[in-house]
Amino acid sequence: MKKNIFIIGSGFSSLSAACYLASKGNNVTVFEKNNSLGGRARQFEEDGFSFDMGPSWYWMPGVFEKFFNDFGKKVSDYYKLKKLNPAYRVIFGKNSFIDIANNPNKICEEFEKIEKGSGKKLKRYLKIAEENYKLGVEDMLYKMPGKSPLELVSLKTIKKIRFFLSNIKKDVRKDFKDPRLRSVLEFPVLFLGAKASNTPSFYNFMNFADFGLGTFQSKNGFHDLVKAMVKLGRSMGVKYLTNQTVNKIIVKNKKVEKLLVNEKEFICDVLISGADYSHTESLLEKKYRQYKPKYWEKRTFAPSSLLFYVGFNKKLKNVKHHNLIFDTDFEAHAKEIYDKPVWPTDPLFYANFTSKTNPKTAPKGCENGFFLIPIAINLTDTDEIRKKYFDFIIKKMELYTGQKLKDSVIYKKSFCVNDFKKEYNSYGGNAYGLANTLMQTAFLRPKIKSKLVQNLYFCGQLTVPGPGVPPAIVSGELVAGLVNSK
Repeated sequence: MKKNIFIIGSGFSSLSAACYLASKGNNVTVFEKNNSLGGRARQFEEDGFSFDMGPSWYWMPGVFEKFFNDFGKKVSDYYKLKKLNPAYRVIFGKNSFIDIANNPNKICEEFEKIEKGSGKKLKRYLKIAEENYKLGVEDMLYKMPGKSPLELVSLKTIKKIRFFLSNIKKDVRKDFKDPRLRSVLEFPVLFLGAKASNTPSFYNFMNFADFGLGTFQSKNGFHDLVKAMVKLGRSMGVKYLTNQTVNKIIVKNKKVEKLLVNEKEFICDVLISGADYSHTESLLEKKYRQYKPKYWEKRTFAPSSLLFYVGFNKKLKNVKHHNLIFDTDFEAHAKEIYDKPVWPTDPLFYANFTSKTNPKTAPKGCENGFFLIPIAINLTDTDEIRKKYFDFIIKKMELYTGQKLKDSVIYKKSFCVNDFKKEYNSYGGNAYGLANTLMQTAFLRPKIKSKLVQNLYFCGQLTVPGPGVPPAIVSGELVAGLVNSK
């Protein structure tokens, strides 16, 4: 029977769920509190510069292709992809960097130049990572709605048990001694939101996603994907409403009866929230909330971020599209995020210049810069602190580009903990959701179906499968599957 389904939020999990639900003939309406769609993947333009506000690494292209294939479409029907070469640059100091090539053989050669014997070890490591990718992403990811421990149990996973009991840090450091190579191999764990020492070895499939599959870029940035998913949804009748603040979820007889949105009532058959899980439950009466405040306090959250969107009036030298500034102690920074949360003393950071591959994202002769410093959640966020770290970044970039940049900044916008809380109702101001630690994997994550409200569901980075854009898209498919099966 056709259902009247409401979805809160317009991030990737919500956009995905909307399409899968509409394809079965349901009436689907998406409510977005901000003035544009995409959640953390919104895009904005200012003074001739175009900026993706959040996700910028296009990895695991097969997940995106599968999504569109499920509706008889292809990625190329909506946007064009370019495989970056190099995929990214890792900067360790002045005139000290590694360019990660667009194929694993060249990467192995680069490793060998730095540490004798590491090329052969990397090939062996990537072979295992590819096996784990095929099992974890191509097989398990789509079969894990997080309802039972048995979802993880199969002959294949039993054979891989040691990879769930060991961790990324231990495996990497056993075979690779040079700190530069270690940091390159441990870096993808940042996408999972946890320290390498707390991330099961099985997640080394992220290294295959990185080195084996490569890094891509759509013509106009990550927002191309948002526009494509919205266009697909609209073609199936999905309604998208912006500037819609959900004030309350009204439950009657243990079922969501209606939503209070901008103080107006809307009646629905099913409610799905792709918004922050904790915030969504705060809109319910206390007796219908599955997870108490202490539950969230004890979770391991992925980091928040201090972001800067910057326009320069000149082209920058000695940088690529994606750049990782790893000129500092990786471990020390991680401890300041997870162990003793404080503003980092000497942080690593990420710099992205989309105008390197698409000049149209900046005025002629200019460069757009996106800078990200991973930080702990719930830090005190002030303008003075933001200025301090912006000056820190500019000073580092002047060193590595060999250019004066401070006086070349003609546009600047920052985004941090307070903004994540305000614009996304994000718990603690987190940027990526719950970390994928062993005790927060699969059925150990918050459930996608409420145990207390019959027709209430959740999707996104706080539930299964976990943080990141591809998992978010899969999350939408999983929750839609549960709803469509009723």
